[in-house]
Amino acid sequence: MKGSSVSAKKGAWNKFTTAVMGLVVLSLLVPLIFSLGGLHNRAAYSGFGSDEGETALNDVKKTFIEENSTHPTKVDMKVSMKPEGTSWSNDAQRPSDKFENSMQHSHSDRILQNELKDNDEEGSDLQRPADNDETDKSCEDAFGSYCLWCKKHKEVMEDSMVKKLKDRLFMARSYYPSIAKKNQTHEKLTRELKQNIQEFERVLSDATTDADLQGSIGQKLQNMEVAIAKAEAKHIGCYHVDRKLAQILDMTKDEALFHRRQSAFLYNLGVQTIPKSHHCLSMRLTVEYFKSLPDHSVPSEIDHSDASGLQHYVIFSKNVLASSVVINSSSTYAKGSTKMVFHLLTDSENYFAMKHWFMRNSYNSATVHVENIDEHKQKYVTAGLNNILHLSASEEFRVTIGNGEDALLSPKRTEYLSVFSEAYFCLPQIFSKLKKVIVLDDDVVVQRDLSPLWNLDLEGKVIGAPEFCSVRLGHLNGYLNAGTLDLDACIWMSGLNIIDLEKWRELNLLQQYQERLQRIRDGSLPQARALSASLVTFNGLIYGLDNSWVLSGLGHQYGIDRDTIKRAAVLHYNGKMKPWLELGIRQYKAYWTRFLKRDDQYMDDCNVNR
Repeated sequence: MKGSSVSAKKGAWNKFTTAVMGLVVLSLLVPLIFSLGGLHNRAAYSGFGSDEGETALNDVKKTFIEENSTHPTKVDMKVSMKPEGTSWSNDAQRPSDKFENSMQHSHSDRILQNELKDNDEEGSDLQRPADNDETDKSCEDAFGSYCLWCKKHKEVMEDSMVKKLKDRLFMARSYYPSIAKKNQTHEKLTRELKQNIQEFERVLSDATTDADLQGSIGQKLQNMEVAIAKAEAKHIGCYHVDRKLAQILDMTKDEALFHRRQSAFLYNLGVQTIPKSHHCLSMRLTVEYFKSLPDHSVPSEIDHSDASGLQHYVIFSKNVLASSVVINSSSTYAKGSTKMVFHLLTDSENYFAMKHWFMRNSYNSATVHVENIDEHKQKYVTAGLNNILHLSASEEFRVTIGNGEDALLSPKRTEYLSVFSEAYFCLPQIFSKLKKVIVLDDDVVVQRDLSPLWNLDLEGKVIGAPEFCSVRLGHLNGYLNAGTLDLDACIWMSGLNIIDLEKWRELNLLQQYQERLQRIRDGSLPQARALSASLVTFNGLIYGLDNSWVLSGLGHQYGIDRDTIKRAAVLHYNGKMKPWLELGIRQYKAYWTRFLKRDDQYMDDCNVNR
C-alpha cells in the first residue's frame, strides 16, 4: 500500500511537472510567433529593420508562395487624380507626393527596405487594374484643344544625362531586391548596388539639369553600369525584375497623366483669363473717360430706326480690341462704309472703356454706337425678358461623336460648335424699330464686302447662318430630346448671321425659347441647356449661307490651307485659342493683328503692341 501510494504521488507530480513545462514552452513560443509575424509590418511602418532578419523572412515567404501559388500577380500602383473641391488625406496622398516620396526620399535604407517589402507582396492576389479610361480615348476627347496646342508646342527633350542617370537608377532598384535576397552568395554585389543607388540618389537630389552635374559624373555612371551588368549576369528569376519595372512604369504613367491633367487645367485657365495688357488697356480707358468728360450724365437715346437704307451690324462683346478688329476689318472692305452702323452691346463694367476707345478712333466713316446692355433691362422689361437679358458672347461647345453606327467600336472625332447665347434672343426687343440686322461675333475677321447679304432672300427663314454638316441633329438627338427634329439637318453656327427680326417677332421665338428652357431644367449646366434650346427653337428656320462666306475653326484647328483662308469672306476664330491670346494659333494671328489700331497711345502704354 505504501509503495502504491508513493507511485501515485510520483505520477501526479510528473503530470503536474509536464503541464508546467508545457505552459513555459508555450509562453516562449507565442511571443516568438507574434514577433516573427509582426516583423514585416513593423518594418513597413517604420522603414527600418534588420537586413538579415528581413531576408530570412523573405525566403520563408517565397518558399510558401512558390508552393501555394500557381500564377504571378502584379501589385496595384495606380494613383488617383484629386477630385476638384476635395482635400488629400494621409492615406490618399497626392500623386506628386507619392512620386516625390518614392524618387527623392531622404533615407536610402528606407527605400531599399520598402522595395524588399514590395517584392514580398507577390502572393497578395492583387491584379493590375485595367488601364485608365483616358488611354481608351483620344487626347483631344479627354483634354480638348489643349492636346492640339501642346502637340504643336512640344519642347525638345533636354538634359539627356540626367534622364540617363534616372533610367540607370530605376534599373538598379529593380535588380537590388532579387540580389539582396541572396545576400550570402551575392554579398559583395549587394553592397555595390546599394552604394551606387545611394550615390545616384544624392546626385539627383541636387541636380535637375545637365548643367548641375559635377565633372565626376562620368565615373559614377560607369560604376553603375558595371554593377548593373554584374546583376544581369547572375542567375536570378526575371519575375522580380519584371514586376518592379512594371510597378515603376505604372507609377510613371500615372504621374504623367497627373501632370497632363494639371497642364490642361492651367491651359484652360490661360485661355479663359483676360491678358494683363488687355486688362491694363480697359482700366486706362475707363479712367481717361471720366477724366476727359466733365458731364457724366446718362448717354442720350440712340436712334435705332432703319432710315436712309443704313446697314445695322450688332456685336456682343466685353473685349475692346476684339470688337475693334471686327469693326475695322468690316469697314475696311465695305464699298459704302458711310452706311454702316455698328451697335456694340457690352456690360456696365466695360461700357466706359468701350465708349472712350471708339470716341478716340474712327473706322472709315462708319458709325459706332456703344450700348450698355444693362440699361436695356430697365427699358425693355417684358414678360420674362429681364431674366435672360445679361451680356454673354456666343456659346461654344466641344462635342465628341462616333463615326459609325456602333458608338462604342467606331472611332471618335471631336468637333467645336458655336451658337447663340441667351442674350441674342433679346435682339427683336432691343432693336424694336429694325427689320433686319447682321450679327457678328467678336472673334471674327472680315475679308470681303458684306453688303450683298442685305439683298439676300432668306426664303421665309429667320436666320441666314453657315451650316456645319460635320455634326447633324441626329448626332445630338438623344441629348436634345425632341421627337420632331429633322435628324439629317446640319448644325448651324454663329459668327456671321443675318437675322429677319420681323419674322422672329411674328413667330414669337423668345417665348418658344423660354418654354423650352423650362422643360429641360434638369440640373444640367446653363450653357448646355442653351445649346439644346437654341437648336430646337431654330429647327427648320435656318437658311444655309454659301460655304465661301465663313471659314470656321481658326481657334482650334491647325493646318488650314492659306489659300482657303484667303478665299473666305469671314474668318471665325471659334475655339479656345483666340488670336489675342498667347495661346492662340500663331499661323493665323497675322490675319487678326493687321486690323489692330497700333497707333493709339494706350496700346504702347499697356504693351499691347509687343
